[in-house]
Amino acid sequence: MTEKEKEILFIIEKLKEEKYDEINDLLKGKRPYDMAEVFQKIPERHRAAMLHHLEPAALASMMQKLKHIHQFELLSKIGKEKASKVLALLDTSIISSLLRHYPKADIEFFFKKMEENNAEYIKKMMEYPDDSAGSLMTNRYIALDKELTVKEAVEKIRALALFSESVEHVYVVNESGEFEGTIPYKDLVLANPEDCIKDIMLKNALCINANTKRAEITRLLRRDDFTALPVVDDDHKLVGVITFDDMLHLTIEEAKDDYGKFATASKEIDFGTKPFRAAIRRIPWLIALLLIGLVSGSIIAHFEATLDKVVALAFFMPLIAGMTGNTGTQSLAIVVRGLSEGDEMNLKTIIKLIFREFRVSLIIGLTCGFLIFLIAFIWQGNLYLGFVVGSSLLMTLILGTLAGTIIPIILYKIKLDPAVASGPLITTVNDIFSLVVYFSIATMFLSKLM
Repeated sequence: MTEKEKEILFIIEKLKEEKYDEINDLLKGKRPYDMAEVFQKIPERHRAAMLHHLEPAALASMMQKLKHIHQFELLSKIGKEKASKVLALLDTSIISSLLRHYPKADIEFFFKKMEENNAEYIKKMMEYPDDSAGSLMTNRYIALDKELTVKEAVEKIRALALFSESVEHVYVVNESGEFEGTIPYKDLVLANPEDCIKDIMLKNALCINANTKRAEITRLLRRDDFTALPVVDDDHKLVGVITFDDMLHLTIEEAKDDYGKFATASKEIDFGTKPFRAAIRRIPWLIALLLIGLVSGSIIAHFEATLDKVVALAFFMPLIAGMTGNTGTQSLAIVVRGLSEGDEMNLKTIIKLIFREFRVSLIIGLTCGFLIFLIAFIWQGNLYLGFVVGSSLLMTLILGTLAGTIIPIILYKIKLDPAVASGPLITTVNDIFSLVVYFSIATMFLSKLM
């Protein structure tokens, strides 16, 4: 039995004995992730009793590492009064994300229990779109007036240090609250106490608008190094900060989101999702691909006479379709990755990329086409069959590569997420290309194949 299993059994035993202080003592020394793992592994029938007797600080710590579905479960099982105490200990970004999915009556109850300033700030956050910078920011930062001296600034930081998530960087504003720049705390410590903040601050510090989308934020993170990212409104007033841990979480979520789109699977599906819910989430895309796939069947039916006369053509159909789909998916992955990393997509870059991928497909097509030509010729003893299969593979590999390159660029240019040009979609479209090309060439040389 592992240590984790022993802990779970210990907690269940103490719950039955109603020795809740011992459970609190056990969990006090644990990290938030470990506490969350314990909660998820406790049988559901025991969770309510455990949560009801845990201290709000322990619950708040645990909630930081739980998925949304478990966060809702936790809050629903401890009652609104205790839930309001737990929410008061959480960061505003977590609270706003949770309350977006709560009934209005409960939201109003929680707001009444919060400090007025905090409640107003969270309400403002909830007005921003769910995937924007405004929904991710926190109000736990230190802003200094640019007219302060270094001595006055250090004193203010000492007074507010416990309130802020970090004091590594502090933010500088003017008398109207407009963002002016940043200053590292170490620069304050090393500066002359009588110096003015505006004379030593970093004036060209990067900031983002509260309406900036999540994908754009992750592109900025790949380009620059941040410990925190200041957020401003349309009037350039500082309204919040996105902290390093939130940015890291954001990058992970964006990668998971893109991967889910690339595989046409919902990001909401995980190991714990119920079978029916998982199926419902995946069925729409699969039905769409099924209908597109019927086109492949109609193409084969159209060339049925050709296939009846030369049965050997059927041997190479899966190979040509599969290779075309594979090379298209490879090109798609390269383009989507480049776009997600913020590579510039002007006309010159697009033409250069398409021409580069064309040359790559030509080299791959000639190599694979010649190889399959030899295999088909030796296997079936028909030179023309080898030519049909080889030339078909050459042409379809070129078409598949260009499709995998051009389709995501078009989607990007019309403001759609290029990740939706997923592997299965490109593969299905390329199946159609490959079958049309293969059977068209085969029909042209039908008299030589028989």
